[in-house]
Amino acid sequence: MNTIFRKSMLSVAGLAFAGGVFAGPIAAHANPVDAKPVAVAVQSAAPKPQGEQSRISLNDEQSANVKEIIAATKKAGLPERAAVISIATSLQESKLENLGHLGDMNDHDSLGLFQQRPSSGWGTPEQITDPAYSTTAFLKGLKQVDGWQDMALTDAAQTVQVSAYPDAYAQWEQQATDLVAQHWNS
Repeated sequence: MNTIFRKSMLSVAGLAFAGGVFAGPIAAHANPVDAKPVAVAVQSAAPKPQGEQSRISLNDEQSANVKEIIAATKKAGLPERAAVISIATSLQESKLENLGHLGDMNDHDSLGLFQQRPSSGWGTPEQITDPAYSTTAFLKGLKQVDGWQDMALTDAAQTVQVSAYPDAYAQWEQQATDLVAQHWNS
């Protein structure tokens, strides 16, 4: 019975294919009847945020760091999407706080907005805790990711950061998008 069902399905699929092959060229040469333009919704280049979104209230330091990230992104000549990825990454890594050495709570020797590590070649502790420098270092890594502009945010961020929690960046995409929209032209 299973074989008969499978053969029947293959026959139907074959007829559908053959119909498309033969009807396609015929339909292509048919005269259009009252062809009118159709409105098409244009989707933005940036993918929609994935999964549940998180949001925090920002203090003055965090807001200043958002502006530093945006300024560094503009200085690098990169589009708003790069700022969104950078801010979402920093939200995940440090909640947009420029973290110094955290003692026993520290993840290895991670520092700054992006929790970059001097031992991994991101720069000196002084450089990494400079928001403009750390953002520029992150953006340099992002630019080396082929197709980052069209990737899901979490994939682009993870490729640069190599985090133990690769999907965690996605939860900050909406807040990062809102922050860039709010501050990009200010």
